[in-house]
Amino acid sequence: MRKLARFLKSFALLELLRGLAVTGRYFFARKITVRYPEEKTPQSPRFRGLHALRRYPNGEERCVGCKLCEAVCPAMAIQIDVAEGKDGARRTTRHDLDLTKCIFCGFCEEACPVEAIVETRAYEYHGETRGDLYYTKEMLLAHGDRHEAQIAADRAGERGGT
Repeated sequence: MRKLARFLKSFALLELLRGLAVTGRYFFARKITVRYPEEKTPQSPRFRGLHALRRYPNGEERCVGCKLCEAVCPAMAIQIDVAEGKDGARRTTRHDLDLTKCIFCGFCEEACPVEAIVETRAYEYHGETRGDLYYTKEMLLAHGDRHEAQIAADRAGERGGT
C-alpha cells in the first residue's frame, strides 16, 4: 500500500509543484543583485587592496629603507635593496612586491614606522602573465601618487579626523 501511495505521489509530481511554489515566492521578491561594474557595493575604509608607496608633500619618498616590511612579510613577497643617498640618508634602490605571493595580510603596513607602504582600496587590477603582478618601486610610487587623496582621507579617518 505504501509503495502504491509513493508511486501516485511521484506520478502527480507533487515535489515539482512544491519547488515551483518556492520559485514563485522568490520571483516577486525584491532583487539584491548588484550590477557590477556600474554599481559598486559599499567598501570599508579598512579594506586591504593593492599596495602603494607614499611620498611626503614635498615629493620625497617616505621609505627610509629600514626593511621592516620585508622582515615581517609572512609570504616573503617584498624585496628591498638599500643604498646611502647623497645627503647621507638611507634610501631604497629597489622595492619590489610580488603580488602572486602576497596574502594581503597588512603586516607590512603595520610594521612601517613612516607609513611609506600602504594598502589602498584599489581592487580592480589584473595580470595576464605572472610578470604583470610583479610591482617595482616606480610602479608602487605611481600607484601611491594616483591614490594619495584617498589614502590621506582614510588615514585622517583612522585618527579620528573628518
